[in-house]
Amino acid sequence: MTTSKRKVRKFRGSRTNGFGRVGQHRKAGQHGGKGQAGMHKYHYSWVIRYNPTYFGKNGFRSPQHIVTKTKILNIAEIENSLDTLMDKKIARQEGNQVLVNLIELGVTKVLGNGNISRPLVITAPSFSKTAIKKIQEAGGSAVIPNA
Repeated sequence: MTTSKRKVRKFRGSRTNGFGRVGQHRKAGQHGGKGQAGMHKYHYSWVIRYNPTYFGKNGFRSPQHIVTKTKILNIAEIENSLDTLMDKKIARQEGNQVLVNLIELGVTKVLGNGNISRPLVITAPSFSKTAIKKIQEAGGSAVIPNA
């Protein structure tokens, strides 16, 4: 739009700028209320056009005291960090096997991503099927306490 045809240029010096009596178009009266006023009434067409999800509920959020936080670890990560685990006394060497207690780290599940090259005896609350298979193929075992 060219500048000369804009309302603000056209009505310069006309006292009310095309808004009727002095004082109209001054406060909230011209806007149809403040904030979210009239969303279910005279602003409903705006809601339908620009914010159709404004009304209603959507989805469910579990209470945080019910949600259990799971800490997972892949067997490749265990293999890579074995030296660090031995320094922290979480893992120890017994014969040709390495005993790893992941409960002390707070790990809740061991997953089977990656490969291991030496026999490990891993203690954790739960294992995936592929993790158990790969641990046993390497000559180790998966130990689930209280099971």
